[in-house]
Amino acid sequence: MAEFKVIGVIGAGQMGSGIAQLAAVAGADVRLLDKDAEALLTAKRSISDSVQRFVSKGQISKEVGTDAVARVKYTSNLEDLQSADIVIEAIVESEDVKKKLFAELDKIVKGSAILASNTSSISITRLASATKRPHQVIGMHFMNPPPIMKLVEIIRGAQTSDETYNKTKTLAERFGKTVVCSKDYSGFIVNRILMPMINEAFYTLYTGVATKEDIDAGMKLGTNQPMGPLQLADFIGLDVCLSILKVLYNGLGDTKYAPCPLLVQYVDAGRLGKKRGVGVYDYTKFPKQPSRI
Repeated sequence: MAEFKVIGVIGAGQMGSGIAQLAAVAGADVRLLDKDAEALLTAKRSISDSVQRFVSKGQISKEVGTDAVARVKYTSNLEDLQSADIVIEAIVESEDVKKKLFAELDKIVKGSAILASNTSSISITRLASATKRPHQVIGMHFMNPPPIMKLVEIIRGAQTSDETYNKTKTLAERFGKTVVCSKDYSGFIVNRILMPMINEAFYTLYTGVATKEDIDAGMKLGTNQPMGPLQLADFIGLDVCLSILKVLYNGLGDTKYAPCPLLVQYVDAGRLGKKRGVGVYDYTKFPKQPSRI
């Protein structure tokens, strides 16, 4: 991985820790940053446990696993990213917050570094406008959980250079991922198709067409999906789904992307999905499932 010896990852949640794990297993030195010390501790445990599961299943060797865990350094200081060849942010899905972060990173990281966003819907062109290196800003959207899911969606902003795209694509492939490339339109490829389906599932529940169980069973068994759209929304996070739908609605201007009132109500009530224990479904009634990563 000559092009990327040091990889910075910002955000120690499930996405960020998963990306950090991928980079470390691929042989890079990783700086995982989060302002929340508890989030960093949780990420450290999660990465160690996940790597051990990959070792126990024979998917990576014990030596690779031990080396990967040692390669991840945890920090709350942006200055520690000065040596990074690429920084991948996986923070809250807010354009204002991401632009502020990119403006700060632009002043800290070396001139050759690429700034990548794991955003699932926000314009890369607008994020790049917060920097003085728009040709080195790109979207690198991993699917959740990153160590398991095979896809990375790469999004070129209006000024993203061919060199930045090619380096980022090569990095994703070294992570063992299949790459698809999207132009910089709201929602990109995956969420532009997925979120309207999830939203329509909420409307189907909202208008009383069927129960949540029958909606999910119908789509699962009728279209050969691994889980129904309402359960999937719970796993993604209802707040995340709502945020993406708002970006689609505002960015594309079509009422078909208007969030279902039931989805809005669930988010207002704090029913955010599996991570909160309740969303469309109540997960407190079921025993804790083993992690997939």
